[in-house]
Amino acid sequence: MKLYVPHVGHLEGLEDLLSGSDDIYAVYMAGSPDYIGTGRTNLSAPKLEEIAIQTEYAHDKGVKMEIILNSSCMGGQQLTPEGYRTIDWYFDKLNGIGIDSITVADPLFVEMLAKDYDMDVVVSVLSFVDSPQKAEFYEQLGATTIVIDPAVNRQFDKLESIRDAVSCDLKLLVNEACLYQCPFRYAHFNFFSHANGPGPKPNVLDDYYYFKCLSLRINDPQQLIKSPWIRPEDLKEYRHITDTFKIGGRTQFVNWILNAVDAYANESYEGNLMDLLDSIKDLKDHFFIPNSELSGAIEQWKRCDKVCHKCGYCKRLAEKIIRVYSQDEDGRCMVPLGSSGDRT
Repeated sequence: MKLYVPHVGHLEGLEDLLSGSDDIYAVYMAGSPDYIGTGRTNLSAPKLEEIAIQTEYAHDKGVKMEIILNSSCMGGQQLTPEGYRTIDWYFDKLNGIGIDSITVADPLFVEMLAKDYDMDVVVSVLSFVDSPQKAEFYEQLGATTIVIDPAVNRQFDKLESIRDAVSCDLKLLVNEACLYQCPFRYAHFNFFSHANGPGPKPNVLDDYYYFKCLSLRINDPQQLIKSPWIRPEDLKEYRHITDTFKIGGRTQFVNWILNAVDAYANESYEGNLMDLLDSIKDLKDHFFIPNSELSGAIEQWKRCDKVCHKCGYCKRLAEKIIRVYSQDEDGRCMVPLGSSGDRT
């Protein structure tokens, strides 16, 4: 099993990460937003000199280095002569450093990298590859690896059809906790791409999409179950698709990342599933989802036709197992989601 693990982007964090686990196949981090943005918020934006030092350190430890440059929108800058030359220059510098792979979302960048450079070309989840047809297009452009859209993580017929359609490697993002069929997904990643890109950067008051996402889950906790994460225990169900799994969490701290690595490397986790889920960390202290009580749920999801209003399985499961942290005169307690408020 090959685990791709998030790295916060500075040498001290990389040292802590690689000294904390022997189960890491590769680390990934953002590059400089001065050239190409990313679809996530960055805790660090290393310059070329820093990337070179960290890449050498990772290679000395036998770990591969991947750079994430998966902006979903650059406002057309990449198509201008100046923008194209700047990006080509940046790719050349990363290639010279010895970067093993680069993750991009723009088909132009896939073709550029495949044509002119030695680095592996990884198609981002922000390319939304959810069908064999899309996978074929990206493979024809030169993709070495495709990270499949997590929206189909539980649709095994689609995963298997993608596997049959292409010969390139496939990678699955296991712990992204975005809403299933999220209506904000495209707009949110476009916003991040501009906010974490070369500019001009938007001057915004807050992140509407993120806070709306949180409020939807608080008001309708079944969305936590519908989200297409993959439990550590269920990785075995995907081995005929791929042996390569990506752990999300570039904005998390090293101890959080190491906890997730340990869970997925051992394919087991005892505790709150919320501990492992990226992108909704602000709800971690609000909901408790006992991971052990999700055992067997994947058998239902394997045969699910995703018509939720007729099925109701995730709603019933949420009411059965999710606890909500509450506060009363005796202190903090957990209240079953489906109860009238009796303490547990």
